Formats: sequence, structure tokens, C-alpha cells
Amino acid sequence: MRIPMVKILYFALTVIFTLMITTQIILAGMAVFIHPMHWANHTFFIHLFGFNVPLLLLIVAWLAKLPRVVYWQIFGLMLMMFLMYFSANIAGHFPWFAALHPVIGTGLLLLSFWMVIQAKFYLNKENQS
Repeated sequence: MRIPMVKILYFALTVIFTLMITTQIILAGMAVFIHPMHWANHTFFIHLFGFNVPLLLLIVAWLAKLPRVVYWQIFGLMLMMFLMYFSANIAGHFPWFAALHPVIGTGLLLLSFWMVIQAKFYLNKENQS
């Protein structure tokens, strides 16, 4: 049976988001361990996909009629993205919260990996039908 294009698109977007989060972690590591100029790349890169890809995921998940748990995962991504922005910009007032920035980033990476695995499951399930 044919797999609907929207499910393929959902899978592709989860992979893209995961790769982008991985790139962000690498850029942050480069800024810490190689040269601070990489912070500019780190901050610029997030603006390219930060909330754009999760919004696209939300729309595509709705078009693909995916289960309700998918929407909660996407909202989780959005919440963690907000917390990432917040923790990066609150350092002057609450340094302890800013210290959670890499922890939240790790959670974001783990959730995005989980979403890729589930999206692949939805593709396989559709293929077996």
C-alpha cells in the first residue's frame, strides 16, 4: 500500500529537526572548546529552525492524522525550545537557571530522537496495512 506523503514528510521533518539539534550541540561545543566566535553561529543557527520546524511538524502531524501523543511530543519540543531561549537570556538574573541550558538541550535531543523512531514506526505501520 502507498504511504501518504504527509507521513513521509513528518518523518523527514523529525530527522531534520534532530540533525539541527545535533548541529547546535556541536556548535556550542566548538564555542567552548575551539573558539568563542562559534557562539555567533550557535545563536544564528537556532533562529533558522527553532520554532519553524516544530510548527511545520504540528501542521504535518494534523494533516497525517497522527495519534494524539504526537501532538504532546511536538508541544514538548516547543516548550523545551522556549526554555532554551529563556535559559540563554536569563543568565544575568538567574545564573542557576542558565546552567540548565545544556540539560534542556540534551532533553530536546533525546525527545527528537524518540520522535524519529516513532515516525519510522508510523511509516512501517502504514506500509504493512
